[in-house]
Amino acid sequence: MLKGFAGTILRVNLSKGAILREEINEEWARLYIGGRGYGGKLIYEEVNPAADPLAPENKVVLATGPLGGTTAPAAGRMMVVTKGPLNGSLACSNAGGYFGTELKMAGFDMIVLEGKSKNPVYLSIMNDQVEIRDASGIWGKIAHEADSLLRAATHTEARTMQIGPAAEKLSLISCVMFDGHRASGRTGVGAVLGSKNFKGISVRGTRGVEINDYEGFKQAVEKAYAKLKAHPVASQGLPTYGTAVLVNILNDIGSLPTKNAQNAYFATADGISGETMVKKTLIKNKGCGACPIGCGRITEIREGAYKGSKGEGPEYETAWSFGAMCGIDDISAVTKAHYLCDDYGLDGISAGVTIACAMELYEKGYMPKKDAPFPIRFGDSAAMVNLTQLMGSGEGIGALLAQGSFRLAEHYGHPELSMSVKKQEIAAYDPRGVKGIGLEFATSNRGACHVRGYTIAAEVLGTPVSVDRLAYEGKAALTKAFQDLTAAVDASGACLFTTFGMDAANYAELLTAATGIPYSEASLVQAGERIWNLERLWNQKAGFTAKDDTLPKRFLTEQIPSGPSKGEVNDLHKMLPEYYQLRGWDSEGNPSKEKLKELGLR
Repeated sequence: MLKGFAGTILRVNLSKGAILREEINEEWARLYIGGRGYGGKLIYEEVNPAADPLAPENKVVLATGPLGGTTAPAAGRMMVVTKGPLNGSLACSNAGGYFGTELKMAGFDMIVLEGKSKNPVYLSIMNDQVEIRDASGIWGKIAHEADSLLRAATHTEARTMQIGPAAEKLSLISCVMFDGHRASGRTGVGAVLGSKNFKGISVRGTRGVEINDYEGFKQAVEKAYAKLKAHPVASQGLPTYGTAVLVNILNDIGSLPTKNAQNAYFATADGISGETMVKKTLIKNKGCGACPIGCGRITEIREGAYKGSKGEGPEYETAWSFGAMCGIDDISAVTKAHYLCDDYGLDGISAGVTIACAMELYEKGYMPKKDAPFPIRFGDSAAMVNLTQLMGSGEGIGALLAQGSFRLAEHYGHPELSMSVKKQEIAAYDPRGVKGIGLEFATSNRGACHVRGYTIAAEVLGTPVSVDRLAYEGKAALTKAFQDLTAAVDASGACLFTTFGMDAANYAELLTAATGIPYSEASLVQAGERIWNLERLWNQKAGFTAKDDTLPKRFLTEQIPSGPSKGEVNDLHKMLPEYYQLRGWDSEGNPSKEKLKELGLR
C-alpha cells in the first residue's frame, strides 16, 4: 500500500445510517495525488453533473492530502468537494486549521457523505470508532457554540467541523467551518451539508502517518522550511501583518476594487489595513497545523459600537469586501462583520460583495426603498453590519442577499451590477489594474477566484518572477502555470502560502519521500493539469461553456476613473485565445482529444 496515505476512505450514507470503510484507489492517488484532485475525481465518477446540488443525490467529499498529518510545512489543509449550489460547478473549497491533520491521525484520508438524514445528525470519530449521532441539541447554534458542544459531547481535544445557521437555511454563500473559525468559504458548500441535515463532525486521532523514506523526507522538510524562512512574504509580511498587508499594496497601485468596483482606489484604505489592525485590534497571530508562517489573527474590537467583541480575523479578503468594496474605512465595523460571518457560517468575500451590490442598487434607485429596512448606502458601516446579521439569520431582505450578488442584482433587473464570474463574487483585486488576475477570474473552474491561480504573486509581489501588471503579453502562460501548480499543491494537502518560497521541486521531493510515488517537477505539474482538465470536463457536462469564461461588463468597458491605474480596462480578448491554445483546447474552450489522451482522461 502507498505510504503517506492513511489508506482508508470513510463512506457515510445518511439516508440509511450506514458507515462503510473502503481502501483508497491507488491508481487515482497516483494520477490525482489526493485532496482536491482525488476528491474531484470521486465527484466526477459518482455525481451526475445535472443533479440538483441540494438534492440527496449530491455528495460531499472531505479530503486531506498525502502530506497531511506529516511535518511538511503547513500541510494540514482540508478540502470540501461537491457540486456547488452557488453556480453548479465542481466546487472545491479549502480550509486551514487542525481538522485535516486530526482526521489523518484517526486513520482516514477522506470522508464521503451521501444521501440525506431525516433528522439533524453529526458524526463522531474516535480513531476507528465512528458513530452517527443525534444533533438536535446543536442544530441552530452558531459555529463556535457548535464547536464547543461537539467537543463537550465527544472529546475535549477533538477537532471539529460544523455548519452555521446560514447553511441550515440553505444560503448559497454559506460555508463549512472548522473549529469554529476556519472556513471552507466559497461556492456555498455549507448549504449542501445543510440540505442533508448534517451539522458537523468531531474527530480525535492518535495514530501517526507512515512515511516511505523517513530520512529523505526529513531532508526535504528541512529544505522547504529554509526556503520559507528566507522568503520575505512568508517570514516577514504575513506573520507581522497577516494577509491584510495587501490592502495598502493593492491600493497604492490602484487595483483595490472600491464601492462595488466603480473605482479601484480608496483614499482612506489605510483604515482597514494590516498595519492598522496591528495598532487597533490585534492580540496575537496564529498558525494552522504544522505552519511556520502564522498569518492568522486573534483580534478584539477595542473601541466603538462593537467594543469587546473577540474572534479571529479579518483576513485581507474580508477587510476589503466589507471595507473598500462598501466604501467603509472603519476597522471595528469591518471586524464585526467578519466575526458575524464566522458565527453564521457565511463566505466573507461573497457576503461583502453582495452588500456592495445592494448599496449600488439602492443608491441608483433600482432597489425600491420599501424593500430596504433602512437606507443602504456606501460608507454606512452600521447598515453594512446590520445587513450581515440579516444575511446570517435569513431575515427580511437578508434572505435574498444570502443567495449572493448575482441573484440579488438579477432580482432587481440589473445583473450587470453583480461583480461575479459564473455567479461567484470576485476577490479583492481589480482586473483592470492587474491583467493576469482577470484571466484567472474568467477561467477559474469554480467561478471568480484568486486562489486557483494567484498571478498576483508575480504581477504585484514580484515572486517567483516579476512581471508587468499592465501587460497582456505572457499572461496566458503565467495564468496556466499558476493554475496547474496550485491544483497540485491543493491535492498534496499543503497551504498555498507555502508557494511563497517553495517551488514545484520542493513539493515533488516531499511527495516522493512521503508516498514512494516518484514525482518530478514535470509529473507534479502534469498532475495539476490533469486535475484542472477533469474539473473543466465536469463543468462542461454541468452546462458551462466558453461564454462563461468572461468578466463583469464593468471591467471590460468602464475605465477606472481615478488613482494610479486611471483609464484602465481589462481587454480579456487579448489573453483568452492564447490561453485556450496553451491548454490544448479548441477556440470554444473544449479540451482536445489529444490533450485528454496525453493526460489519461476519458
